This record gives sequence, C-alpha cells and structure tokens, in this order.
Amino acid sequence: MKSITINGSKRESVGKVATKALRNAGRVPCVLYGGGEPLHFSAPELDFSKLVYTPNAHTVVINLDGENVAAILQDIQFHPLTDKILHIDFYRLFDDKEVSMNIPVKVEGAAPGVLNSGGVLVLNKRKLRVKALPKDLPDFIVANISKLKLGNKLYTAELQTEEYTLLHPDNTVVCQVRTSRASVKEEEDEDDTTTEEGTEGGDTASAAETSEAPAES
Repeated sequence: MKSITINGSKRESVGKVATKALRNAGRVPCVLYGGGEPLHFSAPELDFSKLVYTPNAHTVVINLDGENVAAILQDIQFHPLTDKILHIDFYRLFDDKEVSMNIPVKVEGAAPGVLNSGGVLVLNKRKLRVKALPKDLPDFIVANISKLKLGNKLYTAELQTEEYTLLHPDNTVVCQVRTSRASVKEEEDEDDTTTEEGTEGGDTASAAETSEAPAES
C-alpha cells in the first residue's frame, strides 16, 4: 500500500489554549496511539490533503523530529460548519500485528446483465473493512462483475483471500445488477397500451352485438 509522509512536531502542551493556537497557525492537533503512552503532536493542515480528501487508502509515515513512525489514520474530526480538520487520531503500525482498515472497492469487468439485458450496476459497498498485517494491506479490493447477469449479486464471501480478512458477514452484498427504471417504465407503458386496446375491442364487439339484436315486438 502507498504511504504519505506527514511532517509533525511533538506537542509539549495539550490544553485548549495551546490547541486553539495550533489551529490558528494552520496546524492540526494529532494523537498517535499504540505501543505505549499516546504521543501528542501537530502537523501542517496542508500535509493531510492527499490523505483525507481522497477515495484511496494510504498508510502514513509520520516524521517526528527526525524519527519516522509508520501508522494508519484511525479517526478524524471536522468542524460541523466549515469541514475544517479539527483533530486526527493515528494508530502505530507493527510488522507482526494485524490492523483493521477501510479499503476502497474497485469494479472490474463488464456485466452481461448490463450489456445484454439493459440492467443497471449498483455498488452497495464503496469500501470494505479489512484486517491484515501491514504488508498485506491492499490498495483496493477488486470486485469482478464479468459474470453478473440481470438480478445477480456479488457477495463478500467471493472476495475473501489468504492475505486479508474481510470484516463483514459472507452474505454482505458488494454490488448487484438490477432492472433499470427505464425498462420497468417501458414494460408498464406496454401493459397499459395492451389493456387499452383490449378494452376498446370489447366495447366495439358489445356495440355490434347490440345493433344486431332483433327489436322486441
């Protein structure tokens, strides 16, 4: 998995006043967990743009005063009105310890249900929770849809590998091919037309039968 470098500085003070001063200076207060006591640090807000504002998954290399620490983003807090980053929690990575992480789903192939039957592909899960050793964390999870016909679904059970474990029930739907709304509308219109034609035909026949009936004396 690709890594992004964050250049941080350890924090001596963690109070509200110090935190506000950091944010006013364009820095984000952060905490690194794992491996002992939590480590408080800060980093320039611009350093997080490629980590936070992207659909891709990345590990992080945090440069703390010349010491590099491998980690993953664990939690992030945004301002409710401005969406400005307020705080980020990281979790330290160890080569021999599994971690959990959300990994994006990448669709590959062409579904027969879409190409031949006019169906629509619905992606139910854009990300999946994965547990693995750091070296086995994938950049993305491939969802091959080349066998999906109209009405078929692709489940997480079909995406399991030996490198990582998907933290979802086996019957979780990743994607599926549904009948398009346009097709349903077209079928409804055809049914309505058939019904109208049948009704008109019935009225004509009744009128003919009435006109041919002998008058009562």
